[in-house]
Amino acid sequence: MTERPSLPATPLPPPERNGGERGVKSDRKIRSRGIVKEYHTPIGVRRVLDGIDFEIGLGEKIAILGRNGAGKSPLVKLIAAVEPPTSGTIERGLFMSWPLAFGGGFSMMMSGYDNIRFIARIYGIDPDEAVEKVDDFAELGRQLYLPVRTFSSGQRSRLAFGLTLAVDFECYLIDEVISVGDQRFQRKCHYELFEKRADKSMILVSHDVGILRSYCAKALILKAGRGRVFEDLELAISIYETL
Repeated sequence: MTERPSLPATPLPPPERNGGERGVKSDRKIRSRGIVKEYHTPIGVRRVLDGIDFEIGLGEKIAILGRNGAGKSPLVKLIAAVEPPTSGTIERGLFMSWPLAFGGGFSMMMSGYDNIRFIARIYGIDPDEAVEKVDDFAELGRQLYLPVRTFSSGQRSRLAFGLTLAVDFECYLIDEVISVGDQRFQRKCHYELFEKRADKSMILVSHDVGILRSYCAKALILKAGRGRVFEDLELAISIYETL
């Protein structure tokens, strides 16, 4: 029996596009309300997120800033529906991607080609077109037809990145910008994501304040599990740099 890959985030189908008529402002958003996340450890319960609130609408871009251990990775998992919150709610009113370049949902025994076709069918896009787009972007050549277990980590990232771009998501979840390959390939990634999809919503988790300055208008700062949204990005960056 063919092993089937499990998707890392399983985003929902595109929501009803209400409020999209001309002259009507859409209220469709990604909303986090009172998010708490706790983990049980050998030394007791550890609360890594404590009452996180933020929202992002169509076309908006928000940065998530915080030092190591501030709770960025757990928040990404919650937004992507990889894990449930302990309490609070996340409303996904936009068709959202899995974390960019996350390859955890691939079947290691299936070929890259078969993984693409399988996931394309789940998301209702033409499998042949998806293969063509990913093949053109990822530049894997004949490797695409080999089992994913034979891929290097960089090749898996290229495959995941290419597949993400093959689906017309409304909001991209980016946990550090991809940095595989040579400078030419990195410029290609940058162009496909930030220039061709400049009208898309984005949630960017990154330590690169240059990227955040270029594309984000506001930021959520995390510190010791607590969070606050700043509408002034420069103020947010100046605070982050003092943490």
